[in-house]
Amino acid sequence: MVGVALPAIQHDLNLDTSALQWVVSGYVLGYGGLLLLGGRTADLLGRRRVFLVALGVFAVASLLGGIVDDGALLIVARFVKGVAAAFTAPAALSIITTTFAEGPERNRALSFFTASGASGYSLGLVLSGLLTEIGWRWTLLMPVPVAIIALVAALKVLPRGREERAEGGHDLVGAVTITASMLLLVFTVVQAPEAGWASLRTIGSLAGVAALLALFVVTELKVRHPLVRLGILRSGHIVRANLGLLILMGSYVSFQFVAMQYFQNLLGWSALGTAMAFLPAGVLVAVTSTKMGDFADRFGTGKLIVIGAAALAGGYAIFLGIDRTPSLGGMVIPGMVLLGIAFALSFPSLNIQATNGVSDDEQGLASGLLNTSGQVGGAIVLAVVTAVLTSGGETLSIEALRAAIVVSLVLALVGLAISATGLRARKAVPAAEPQEARVYETV
Repeated sequence: MVGVALPAIQHDLNLDTSALQWVVSGYVLGYGGLLLLGGRTADLLGRRRVFLVALGVFAVASLLGGIVDDGALLIVARFVKGVAAAFTAPAALSIITTTFAEGPERNRALSFFTASGASGYSLGLVLSGLLTEIGWRWTLLMPVPVAIIALVAALKVLPRGREERAEGGHDLVGAVTITASMLLLVFTVVQAPEAGWASLRTIGSLAGVAALLALFVVTELKVRHPLVRLGILRSGHIVRANLGLLILMGSYVSFQFVAMQYFQNLLGWSALGTAMAFLPAGVLVAVTSTKMGDFADRFGTGKLIVIGAAALAGGYAIFLGIDRTPSLGGMVIPGMVLLGIAFALSFPSLNIQATNGVSDDEQGLASGLLNTSGQVGGAIVLAVVTAVLTSGGETLSIEALRAAIVVSLVLALVGLAISATGLRARKAVPAAEPQEARVYETV
């Protein structure tokens, strides 16, 4: 919802483009940096408990973000909100995956779950356009009643019964090193455009990230109860799903940022007009995502992800034709339709693929890995795109906007190549293997 409101926030709080990026990146920093810890905490302490507490913090942070009058305080509130989401998101997803058995039943549940998320993400742009016309603060305050309603519903719906929890305690060294490395990585990439990618500060920070990750790997190989069982990454379909979401979210979050600058700051469109441009994608996701479970049962997630990746690349390619008099019928609507198809096919399929074949006591971990991939991808690619946009100064140009879209297009093509390897892996399965295993475990 904050996407369409960014230009209004920038104007009212007097933020430059680099500072404005932190309204988005502050949330991503807290979210992406703590997701693995959030997922493991849900496995250890109980998914219901973690979900409820984190959702309450999310509501409070949303309220604070909507009432502050300073850019720095807004970024802090967004960071705290991201931290809360880092515990809420993997707990929510693992509640679904441990409640429903793997196969058609779980696929159907996940299709509804991811339809809610994808629809909220897409239609939130439209709603924020309406709210921004009233005042940008309403886009930050709107999640408060929604979170409260969800909290009350969860208290009644989620059973208090004894749920299965993972054995062992917290891997404190692993938690500290992976959280510190993710926080430092996201911080480094969002600061790199300002500090310089070749600056001593950026290079030193990236070296620090590498050292922390190396220490984390060594720790996980030695401790009795690791935060992340590294063996989970031996599953090709899980690795492909995580890379797929990294590319999907990284390219689209960046494209959205570019599109907001293009429609509002360059063309002078209103917040509502900009939101309506995203409406075709949102409607497609909302209408079709709930059917993705049935499609996954019939065709397998691998094929859906490949088609989604192709649609994603096609949507970005169409927007390379941006100019000062864009055609609604020739560029905006066709491009948004393709992006909607991409999200509708890919988002549920990637969630299904990332959690299949994972035991119940590691569902929080699998969920945390997947969400981390999406958020870290968003932070890294957004930093690169911001650097491209500001390379010629603060004045926007068609050339800079087009170059920024090229970044998303190249990523989408890489994602298409990666997803295609999943189809080859499926063909390698022996013919005698049961159909369910072919569909759910090898794609």
